[in-house]
Amino acid sequence: PYREIFDELEEKDMHRASIEQRLNLSQYRDFAKLYKFANMNQRRFLDLYFMHYEITIIKTCLRNAAGHREQRQDLSMFQDFFEKHSDLNLELLCRAKNFSEFTEALEGTVYGELLKQMQENGQPGLFDCELKLDLFYFRSLWKLRSKILSKEERKILDVCFGSRLDLLNIQWICRARNFYRLSPAEIYALLIPVHYRLRADKVRQLVEAEDEAKFYEVLKETPYGRQEELQTVRTPDIQLLSNQMLNRIYGKTGHRYPHSPAVLDSYLYRKELEMRKIITALEGIRYGLPAAEIMGLLAKQ
Repeated sequence: PYREIFDELEEKDMHRASIEQRLNLSQYRDFAKLYKFANMNQRRFLDLYFMHYEITIIKTCLRNAAGHREQRQDLSMFQDFFEKHSDLNLELLCRAKNFSEFTEALEGTVYGELLKQMQENGQPGLFDCELKLDLFYFRSLWKLRSKILSKEERKILDVCFGSRLDLLNIQWICRARNFYRLSPAEIYALLIPVHYRLRADKVRQLVEAEDEAKFYEVLKETPYGRQEELQTVRTPDIQLLSNQMLNRIYGKTGHRYPHSPAVLDSYLYRKELEMRKIITALEGIRYGLPAAEIMGLLAKQ
C-alpha cells in the first residue's frame, strides 16, 4: 500500500525525515479518500478528527521555531490536502524563526489565539505550548462530539475515545511520579480534564499515592486494572498495557459497528499504529538491532 508514495524517492533520500513525511502523506491520502466517500454525518466526525493532524504539524514546526533551527521538513507535498481541509498556512509556519513569528503565522486560527494568550502571560516554553495544544484538542473533541454525533454514535465512540483519554491520564500520572518526581499540583496541571470510566476520586488517589505499591493498588481497583499482567506483575509496563487495551477496544468497536463513524475512527487509529511500527522497524535496522529485538519492540505497540 505504500509503494506508490515511495516510487519516486531515490535511495539517497531514504532517511527518516523523508520516510516519515511520505508515511504522513499516505495517512492524509487515506483520510481524503474516506472524506470523499463519507456522508454528511461522517464528514462532521472527520472534520473534528482532522484537528489531530493540524496539531501534529503545528508541534513539529513549533519545535524548530523554538529551537531557532532551520525548518527542514518540506510540507509542500501536503499543501493541496491542507488547503481543502484546513486554515493553516503551512508556508508561513515553515518560515517562522521564533515564537512571535510562529504565533503570527497562526493568526486567524483557533491555535493562534491560544498561543497568543500564552505569550501575553509571559514567554512560554516549548513543553507548555505542546501541552496546551494537546489539552485544547482533547477538550475540544470531547465537547464538540455532543454537537455532531447522535446519542447512539456518541455512546459507541466514547468507548474508544473516552478509554484513550483515561489511559493517557494514567500514563502521564505514572511518568510524572516515577521519572520526573513532580508534585501532585504539577501533575494535576498536566492531566486531561475529562473522566470517562476513570473517576475523579481515583485520579486523585493515583496522583497522591504515597508510593509505587499504593499507586498500583489503586489502579487495580479501576476499570482498567483487570489486566492479568497488572494483577500478577509487581511493576508492569503501563504503556504496553494501555496499547494492548486500546488495540482490543478499537478492533472490537470497528467490527461491531461497521456503519457508524466508529469504523472510521478505528481505521485511522490502526493506520497510525501501522506507521509507528514501520518507523520503529526502520530505527531498529538503522541502529543495527537484532531482528528478534526489533520484533519485541513492535509487539509492545
